[in-house]
Amino acid sequence: MHNVVIVESPAKAKTINKYLGSDYEVLASYGHVRDLPAKDGSVDPEADFHMLWEVDGKSAQRLNEIARAVKGADKLILATDPDREGEAISWHVLEVLRAKKALKDQPVERVVFNAITKQAILDAMKHPREIDSALVDAYLARRALDYLVGFNLSPVLWRKLPGARSAGRVQSVALRLVCDREVEIERFKPREYWSLVAQLKTPRGEAFEARISSADGKRLGRLDVPDEATATALKQAIEASELAVANVEAKPGRRNPQPPFTTSTLQQEASRKLGFAPNRTMQLAQRLYEGVDIGGETVGLITYMRTDGVDMAPEAVTAVRSLIGSDYGDRYLPSSPRRYTTKAKNAQEAHEAVRPTDPRRTPKEMARRLDDDQAKLYELIWKRTVASQMESAEVERTTVDISANGSDRRIELRATGTVVTFDGFLALYQEGRDDEEDDEARRLPQMSAGEPLDRVAPVAATQHFTEPPPRYTEAALVKRMEELGIGRPSTYAATLTVLRDRGYVQLDKKRLVPDDKGRLVTAFLESFFNRYVEYDFTAGLEEQLDRVSNDELDWKEVLRDFWREFTGAIDATKELRVTEVLNALNEVLGPYIFPARADGGDPRVCPTCGTGQLSLKLGKFGSFVGCSNYPECRYTRPLGAELDGTDGAAAGADGVKALGTDPASGQEVTLRNGRFGPYVQLGEPVEKEKPKRASLPKGWSAAELDLEGALKLLSLPRLVGVHPESGKPIEANLGRYGPYVSHDGVYANLDGVDEVFSVGINRAVAALAEKKEKRGARGAVAGRALGEHPGGGPITVHAGRYGPYVKYGKVNATLPQGTDPEALTLEEAVRLVDAKAEKGGGRKPARKPAAKKAAAKKPAAKKAASGKTGKAAKAATG
Repeated sequence: MHNVVIVESPAKAKTINKYLGSDYEVLASYGHVRDLPAKDGSVDPEADFHMLWEVDGKSAQRLNEIARAVKGADKLILATDPDREGEAISWHVLEVLRAKKALKDQPVERVVFNAITKQAILDAMKHPREIDSALVDAYLARRALDYLVGFNLSPVLWRKLPGARSAGRVQSVALRLVCDREVEIERFKPREYWSLVAQLKTPRGEAFEARISSADGKRLGRLDVPDEATATALKQAIEASELAVANVEAKPGRRNPQPPFTTSTLQQEASRKLGFAPNRTMQLAQRLYEGVDIGGETVGLITYMRTDGVDMAPEAVTAVRSLIGSDYGDRYLPSSPRRYTTKAKNAQEAHEAVRPTDPRRTPKEMARRLDDDQAKLYELIWKRTVASQMESAEVERTTVDISANGSDRRIELRATGTVVTFDGFLALYQEGRDDEEDDEARRLPQMSAGEPLDRVAPVAATQHFTEPPPRYTEAALVKRMEELGIGRPSTYAATLTVLRDRGYVQLDKKRLVPDDKGRLVTAFLESFFNRYVEYDFTAGLEEQLDRVSNDELDWKEVLRDFWREFTGAIDATKELRVTEVLNALNEVLGPYIFPARADGGDPRVCPTCGTGQLSLKLGKFGSFVGCSNYPECRYTRPLGAELDGTDGAAAGADGVKALGTDPASGQEVTLRNGRFGPYVQLGEPVEKEKPKRASLPKGWSAAELDLEGALKLLSLPRLVGVHPESGKPIEANLGRYGPYVSHDGVYANLDGVDEVFSVGINRAVAALAEKKEKRGARGAVAGRALGEHPGGGPITVHAGRYGPYVKYGKVNATLPQGTDPEALTLEEAVRLVDAKAEKGGGRKPARKPAAKKAAAKKPAAKKAASGKTGKAAKAATG
């Protein structure tokens, strides 16, 4: 008996092969095996959305291996991941095998397992099914939509909005969320309010605090004391009164545990508690799912991590309850198991929640088998899972109303406290918070009605101002997208990564801040493609795709309805002139591009010539603000707030702002805007000698930069000290990849820009030593020979300063992020070095057979091209 099983990753293949035995051959597809090529016509609406699929080079070899194995097999079992993407991969593999005529009469089965454990896999093999055509249709519809939006909308951006990189069906809506929040912050008008807090004590000397709750029969909310005069009058009334307890009310309450993790809640909690980006969380979860070696056997530690489900299998619930009873006692074990149902909009996945495959594998036991980050994530998942089946916490909420008698006003104060009387699940786990409020329980002293109270200090009347809504953290944005029904669990991490990689958003103190490019793209889409960045429209489309996956809707009908209106919107922009685009953007982004002047004047009047009108301009290197009187007036400045944060009066022609004089050299220090963003400059050019310059690092605001900050930047590189072992200097500086220290050819990253100016010799030496250790750990990969290039000469893979790379002659090509250098094939390496050479990264390797063939076929063309370079040579050769 010879059965061929197809899974996605080689790590899974090895593990599953051990479980199934010699009758099975388990091969990996390495994820998706084919995709839509990035060219016009890959999805053809005129041919009823016919889709052209392309197998890439690295997948072709693996598919050939699978085809050879299947030809002699008794059965093909498709065991890719248990989600839409996994269903699609199985379908793609089967389609390719049929096209290759590798399948004859062999039966084809589809199996799914939610965990990589022996029991889960053996059970799955006993319950095969066919490929779910509805899930495949939903995948096809989603892939076609993403292609049609990206391939048709992105070129419009390139033509009408230079500097824009791309647009996407989900990506653009997520970006709009970030930009809309920024607009809320900018439009926010602070509102003054005052709080009144009295420090009191009981006759027994027990202290507590109370806040004003009502005055003259009117209940006072947080914002109902609007100014100092009102606050002072109330303060005097309280201090002139005798205080006594009017009423005490204690109410018991319960706090219930949260359900086990879904994909999105795992990403949110890992961000809040561990500081992991969603993409990092999913990478770690994938490793935990694929498993670690335990006693000579690779075992998956968690169930599948892409899921909307919150329930657990009955046997898992039983195991968790058994652990709670034995480790915490019966008091912490509810009388019956807890059942959870998902509340997320559009939730449709039928999988379990993310949970440990065996709760008896405690975090402490697993820590020695995992790296630090994997151990932290496993502990988070384990604790959340176990806590979800524990008893509720019991609390007592106490409210004490206090009367103030003796003045001519009727004043009441209130003190509140919450006491945990039984910790329940809180003994193990408490959910993180996006805000930073103190959530600790406050206990009030025992009091009874009529009991007198004394003040221990003057009543504190404190001024406050309301604050704008906070910028999104990555966790908060994922939560908001889930609430709105935008995207799917498997897409959240990738969407956030794309927004950062495109330069549309950046992270500042773990908050997402839209970049100028991001705001321009959003404003453009809102002006000319508003329907396609509406939250409800995007969520509605997701609902339609969910109906397709439930076999309730025809997938091509969804595409037809979408394409009919989308092509109309695209066609409407063909005659759109750049001036129309700029006028629309000036209108939408007016408050951002032209902030109000301190003197109340027209913010669009040019501060240099006084007659021209400022407007958004699109240049070779992106967007900027310029004067309408150009070229007579050459005033320019960066997009957004003026350089000095007020009315632009301090910025001279060409947007140059004087910051002050360098006390050491006596030269003027200026802030300027260049093709790569704002920078500071010391003095002016002298003959051919360029002045010293320094770019502003990421996260530094040009509007807030002062002379001190500019001089710090201009002082770099900074000598930290002399290395105690080598006697050579250690320097701190800012580079392309952020802040670092360097010594004798070794570079080590620092945690933040500020550390460049403060790092000491001990910290620098430790960072450099750690970097050396890491480089040593990668040494096994360095210089590994892969084979001969078709053009002659060896290709090797190395460990580099910025990650692994392949080398062929003078061509060095960095491996794509996430690529395992140990698993890299010769064919993949050839493609990487050839692509790098094509882009100008060195002489393009010549393939000997191809070169001879070309010489035989086109001698005249080659001769015509001789002596020509670049475009001329290409044109000559056709």
